[in-house]
Amino acid sequence: MLKKSQVEGILTAALMGGAEFAEVFVEDKDNTRLSYLDDKLDSISLGRDYGLGLRLIKGFEQVYAFTSDLSEKNLLALAKSSAEALSGKSGQKVMAFENQPARQVNMIRILPGEIALRKKLDLCKEAFHTAKDYDPCIVQASAMYMDEDQKVLIANSEGLWVEDQRVRTRFMVSAVASDGKDMQTGFMGPGASQGFEFFEDHDVNAIAREAARIATTMIKADYAPSGAMPVIMDNAFGGVLFHEACGHGLEASFVSKGVSVYTGKLGQQIASPLVTALDDGTLLNGWGSSGYDDEGTPTQRNLLIENGVLKSYLVDRLNGKRMGLASTGSARRQNYRYAPTSRMNNTFIAAGNSTREDIIANTEYGLYAKSLGGGSVDVTTGEFNFAVAEGYLVQDGKIVKPVRGASLIGTGLEVLQKIDMVGDDFALGQGMCGASSGSIPAALGQPPLRISKLTVGGR
Repeated sequence: MLKKSQVEGILTAALMGGAEFAEVFVEDKDNTRLSYLDDKLDSISLGRDYGLGLRLIKGFEQVYAFTSDLSEKNLLALAKSSAEALSGKSGQKVMAFENQPARQVNMIRILPGEIALRKKLDLCKEAFHTAKDYDPCIVQASAMYMDEDQKVLIANSEGLWVEDQRVRTRFMVSAVASDGKDMQTGFMGPGASQGFEFFEDHDVNAIAREAARIATTMIKADYAPSGAMPVIMDNAFGGVLFHEACGHGLEASFVSKGVSVYTGKLGQQIASPLVTALDDGTLLNGWGSSGYDDEGTPTQRNLLIENGVLKSYLVDRLNGKRMGLASTGSARRQNYRYAPTSRMNNTFIAAGNSTREDIIANTEYGLYAKSLGGGSVDVTTGEFNFAVAEGYLVQDGKIVKPVRGASLIGTGLEVLQKIDMVGDDFALGQGMCGASSGSIPAALGQPPLRISKLTVGGR
């Protein structure tokens, strides 16, 4: 990492073009990626990402530059060339840096770099065989291991000096089942802001069996019915619908430009009174948790919706300036090559009072969506289309059979307003979220809940 004198020199040079604010983001990240396919190591990636991003802000204008050459000469040249992109003369000075205290949101016991590569590969090999041998209809399986140890330094012209370490581990298994004509895929990919101790709580064989079970169940399932009907969304990855169709619309990067369906709705009833939703970057060992966001603001627990009323947006520095709102600790980026913007951390609907059994028993006819797959969302309208990765038909208050090929079609606001039962069995899922500031780890979740009426597409 850089010395304070070096950072001060970079920021001072960057302010010479009339910028009101300057910020550096220095990253030093080690990462490991292993993929095991067809009973052999399919790919391996061992890398180090080391570089600096420099951001200048003047009014609502932003200039961003980055480099992997951290020599003092190159960094000063980068600062000066970035300053030239802005017109005017500097009236700003770099304030004396003040170290921010370390925030241990994530307790790490075993750094991934301390574990031999062979041991990581053995986990993949073991999970591959478990998934492949689960059922004769499983025709392909793969197991993937990833870890990263990211150290960051964030400093700005207002005197902020933050150092943070983010360690994450994830294990993913995919299984493909075939009946000779069609194929169905099952996937499980838990992750956490943990080191190798992650595997004390996560059995790779259990992960593999669950991925294979999903694929096997779905290849033997009938095709789903279509039409408007009640839809029961399960916990954990059922939360992908809220994340995609609603969560992105609450990010200030969209709201500040007036292109979100939630623009101007603070304080308004936008959802069922049963819905309370949050984004929390401080969850212990949460997949999307960190001590500080990527602008150096402490992460926090943000109440987005309370009893159906919109209470807050997810706000970063620049978009907050446009909106007249303070940062909510929601600025994130994939790495030093990206400027930060407002993003989700761990986003979820809070638990209610109904049980999963009560929700199913009170549904005469409908679809039980245990997990969702891919889909598309229009943030400006909230319109979405999601594939159901694992689904079941509900009749007379009972789950009667698995069904495949279902898709969910609607809008985020429609879903929020039609939630009429919320369960008490809360769980989170983990995934990667892509947007303008790159791909970042984000957790999502909810308890089981029912949408009273939603369009289901089937065959």
